[in-house]
Amino acid sequence: MRMSTRGRFAIAAMIDLASRQTPAPVPLQDLAVRHRISMSYLEQMFAKLRQHGLVESTRGPGGGYTLARAADAITVADIIGAIDDGGEARAKERQRESSVSAQEMTQDLWDALQSTVAAYLRTVTLQNLVAEQKAKGFQAVERKPVQKGVFQKPRPPVARPGTPNSVFALAQAWAGKA
Repeated sequence: MRMSTRGRFAIAAMIDLASRQTPAPVPLQDLAVRHRISMSYLEQMFAKLRQHGLVESTRGPGGGYTLARAADAITVADIIGAIDDGGEARAKERQRESSVSAQEMTQDLWDALQSTVAAYLRTVTLQNLVAEQKAKGFQAVERKPVQKGVFQKPRPPVARPGTPNSVFALAQAWAGKA
């Protein structure tokens, strides 16, 4: 498990999704603008998150992404594990090295550190991170729902009978009262 920029961005986007008050899908465009991440990068990340069952997608107008499970059931280790795709390659790389080197002498130390970090990340849930952010004053900006469909044409205001409709009619109305 490797902490990378991609993992940081994925955690930030998942915190944003989890902190929403409404269960409505969040478009990736909103997340891209809010976190200043390119759309193509977000699309790649969310495809992996969706494949691992962490988010669900809704297509069409008003579509976007929502959490697939409750925020307290998703851990940081789940998110990073879904995003990190190089773990198997590094394990094969280690097996290829057969000579005794300084790196192998300290490998047990790094493996122990890696397992400790992974165990800690399995204890931190998305709900914990959302609570921390809310305590700091973070609020997710909710998009106002767009009303789509067929609307009635606005009706012009009804002219009141007996009301002068021009300056000349007003002058005549005043002249008649005097």
